[in-house]
Amino acid sequence: MDHHHLSIDAETLTYEQVEFYLHNHQPVAVSQKGLDAINKCRAYLDEKLESGNDLFYGINTGFGFLQNVSIDKTQLAELQDNLLKSHACGVGDEVPADIVRLMMMLKIKSLSYGHSGVCEEIVKRLAELHNNDVLPVVYTKGSLGASGDLAPLSHLSLPLIGEGEVFFKGKKCSSAEALKELNLQPLKLKSKEGLALINGTQFMSAYGIFSLVMSKKLIEWADIIAAISIDSFLCNINFLNDHIHDVRPHKGQVATAANLRRILSGSKICESEKANLQDPYSFRCIPQVHGASRDTVDFVQNTLLTEINSVTDNPNIFPDDDLIISGGNFHGQPLALALDYLSIAMSEIGNISERRTYQLLSGQRNLPLFLIHNPGLNSGLMIPQYAAASMVSENKQLCTPASVDSISSSNNQEDHVSMGANAATKCLRVVQNVHRILAIELLTACQALEFTRPSKSSPKVEEVFSAFREKVAFNDSDRILHDDIQKAVNFIENYKL
Repeated sequence: MDHHHLSIDAETLTYEQVEFYLHNHQPVAVSQKGLDAINKCRAYLDEKLESGNDLFYGINTGFGFLQNVSIDKTQLAELQDNLLKSHACGVGDEVPADIVRLMMMLKIKSLSYGHSGVCEEIVKRLAELHNNDVLPVVYTKGSLGASGDLAPLSHLSLPLIGEGEVFFKGKKCSSAEALKELNLQPLKLKSKEGLALINGTQFMSAYGIFSLVMSKKLIEWADIIAAISIDSFLCNINFLNDHIHDVRPHKGQVATAANLRRILSGSKICESEKANLQDPYSFRCIPQVHGASRDTVDFVQNTLLTEINSVTDNPNIFPDDDLIISGGNFHGQPLALALDYLSIAMSEIGNISERRTYQLLSGQRNLPLFLIHNPGLNSGLMIPQYAAASMVSENKQLCTPASVDSISSSNNQEDHVSMGANAATKCLRVVQNVHRILAIELLTACQALEFTRPSKSSPKVEEVFSAFREKVAFNDSDRILHDDIQKAVNFIENYKL
């Protein structure tokens, strides 16, 4: 892997490459192979338009319901310019910087296959803006997840023509101002280029990749935190016996059980004799619940990797076959379904986590009520569980699938849409809630583990516990717990497992 920059062309991007790019803000560059494919496609398109009078959707016609309106050759550049401006209808909150940067990279990737008809200047300028951290102001709402992410991708593309706003050098400014400071002139779009820029699924895909990377990390943390809870609650760990999982060998279930056995290996608490033959489901069924979410994440990862290694604009151009074909690769249904599924899977990680938190506070297994000395005078960790329950409930509301909805648009020309953009943005909200829910369980489980002393847990659990204690002290008496929760959130984000 080239750690200096991400080379982009038709070669497959792996999950590891995308994760490294996201964490390290790599600069990007289109390879010569990619530029050759782009130039070959553009030369073919120019020749096709010059030598005949055939109509090609969005290239020399109007858009959507206006598909049959022929556009004069002298107005093809104006057509593309008008497209970007008219479709920049985003509303709502601004998209986070990391996701905007990811959108830019994924748009360059999709164009690099040489089936979109853009000039190399387009991808080079996108890369230049990306590498100079000139990030377009994009809004979270406005895409139906079909016809491409039209509104957000229009905002993403406006700086190419000197329009819209960007974040540059720590402040929001006009695109024209940023281009001037970089000594760059706005580009003049050619036929097809505006449509190639705003057709595509890069908004959905960027949100999906961002949520996926967070989800994979949080599932690893869910096992670690659950292990602390298991020992804090003096659980009987027979439920981790590999014989149980061998006779129901779902991949995620088997992997979770094995991971918990590894994490708890060497725990004196685990080895101690237990009075309880069985434990509540939130402990005993961790392999089945965490495992099912693991399997879902694998499915979502495969879907997203296929998507980001694809051409998703319309029409598609095939120079070698002398074809310009209209289709529907911009339709976000694969992403909409996958992101709804990811929301549900991650919501369940939060759901079972909150139940473990509840059990740890219940005064059972020789633990004090609400894990505090002098309960009554002190409320202890009573209310963090309320906060977790609130987010669990919100996640249940957010998990109503977006993908089952559709509203007709463009005078019924676009009569089935995926609503994948809504699935994408609410999926991130779910994942962010799970991050906080797990942080509350971590805070609670570490408090509970103190009451099992002098018994020791496993070396891995004790290592994480000790590192956490450097950030958050034992709670002797009531204090402002918002601060502790936020420190726990930061710990999960920054500690290297």
